[in-house]
Amino acid sequence: MKRFLLPITLLAAGLSGTPLAATAQQKSTPAKQPTASTPSAIERDLDVFSDWVNDKLDRAEVGVKRELPRIKEDFERQSKRLDTAIDSLSNQSKREYSTQKKRYQNWESKQDSLDAAARKPETASAAQRRLLNETVTISKARANELPELYLHLLETTREQRRGWTQADWSAASTVLERLNARYEQVREQLPLEERVRIRSLQAEFRTLEKARDAKDLMKE
Repeated sequence: MKRFLLPITLLAAGLSGTPLAATAQQKSTPAKQPTASTPSAIERDLDVFSDWVNDKLDRAEVGVKRELPRIKEDFERQSKRLDTAIDSLSNQSKREYSTQKKRYQNWESKQDSLDAAARKPETASAAQRRLLNETVTISKARANELPELYLHLLETTREQRRGWTQADWSAASTVLERLNARYEQVREQLPLEERVRIRSLQAEFRTLEKARDAKDLMKE
């Protein structure tokens, strides 16, 4: 009977030692620490800021002017947060932040310059050049030049009218009146099809102008 004592004792010791060993192993395993690749909150803020800058620089200039005050506020809020915690950024992230910040500031400066230029009174000759996309003395234009001048005015009106102010419409109407005055002087030199074409362009301009006036009345 004694010969079974040693194996049973060893078996009991082995069974009792298994959970103890596992417990000891669990206690000795250190807690998992964040790796260097884990983005910190400030790094995520930089990603958001970079996407925001890219979005603003990709925008067309049309319509930006009225949003610029809010855009400037967004920039100040985001850059202030990043400036406060900039020491938490890696060197690479600091360089990216500096680059994105400079890109935005250059863009904002350009928008401010465009806005300042837009506020300056436009001369009649400058307005005509902008609307016709060329420099020409309408009162001396040849008869065969008039159809293309009318077309240039209508193309500009079609493309830009949604962003026009009352001053823009007034300038365009003035150019049309000058074209009309010259047309009446030389109309007999034009073939019938060109006269029909000009009449069609005149009518289209007035239609667009009336549609704009109707829209303004609805707003009131």
